[in-house]
Amino acid sequence: MQLDVFLKQVSINQALNSLISHIAEAGIEIASLVKQGALAGVTEKMTTTNVQGETQMQLDILSHDLALAQLRASTVVAGVLSEEVDAPVLFETLDAPFLVSMDPLDGSSNLAINGVVGSIFSILPNTGVSRLGEQAFLQPGQAQRAAAYVMYGPATLLVLTMGQGTHVFTLDAQQQIFTLTQQTVQIADQTTEFAINTSNQRYWQPAMQRYIAECLHGADGPRGHDFNMRWCASMVMDVHRILTRGGVFLYPRDTKQPVKAGRLRLLYEANPMSLLVTQAGGASIDGLDDILSIQPTSCHQRVPVLLGAKQEIQRLRDYHQQASH
Repeated sequence: MQLDVFLKQVSINQALNSLISHIAEAGIEIASLVKQGALAGVTEKMTTTNVQGETQMQLDILSHDLALAQLRASTVVAGVLSEEVDAPVLFETLDAPFLVSMDPLDGSSNLAINGVVGSIFSILPNTGVSRLGEQAFLQPGQAQRAAAYVMYGPATLLVLTMGQGTHVFTLDAQQQIFTLTQQTVQIADQTTEFAINTSNQRYWQPAMQRYIAECLHGADGPRGHDFNMRWCASMVMDVHRILTRGGVFLYPRDTKQPVKAGRLRLLYEANPMSLLVTQAGGASIDGLDDILSIQPTSCHQRVPVLLGAKQEIQRLRDYHQQASH
């Protein structure tokens, strides 16, 4: 089933369907650039940094521009918040029904090693951006109308939720059309696999230290079985693995840089990925609270993110609650 047919079957909101179609087109355009690699110079670092102080790749900027152009062309978007710019970009269509927050190219450091990268999108209702400005973007994740990511790997995939399950579409490279290849993804409640950057272990809070120590002790420890560890340095890739074969993705609070409570951005990383995971039967927390219930306070706010298999995330919540008493 092609994407346009799927959208007509699951949603009567033509504006939302149009927006998702334009996001898919942006993904197709970015995928073409990613495949060019060094031939197009897109793997080169630039001298500029984004609002987070991260050195930008040329493809970061190109992906931002391509996605922005498609969102503008949809005519149903009033404004866009992007990782690559400080303030939201407001369109002439200020009364349009939607706002979009996006990470145009997640994991761009992987480009240098020909690794997997992706684009992440969060679709919110426009609650009055013409009156509220950037404050209109500060909505909790549970307000999202849809969320998606496009993954640029051996195949280009669009993973989408509109609040009725999480679904996977694969790009037909010849026809340049996304086709449904996995409907209503389900994450197993239990797992023996976790994804975390253990080089930061000495900075973690006691609850996370306890959880990982128990996993590493494996069959000889309190968990009674062995665990595998994975880490891809791309949230899109790590989350996709969880949607495909289960597990948990952990980017916890640490003391390495105390001014940053977490590393991942709430509005265009944590929220859309949390919606995709919870719609697939998983869970997502910052340690204690559900990610989707957090009231944002700034556009580029960072949060800790623990998401994936429901029973493991509940165990992590329990450990954090016990440590806080």
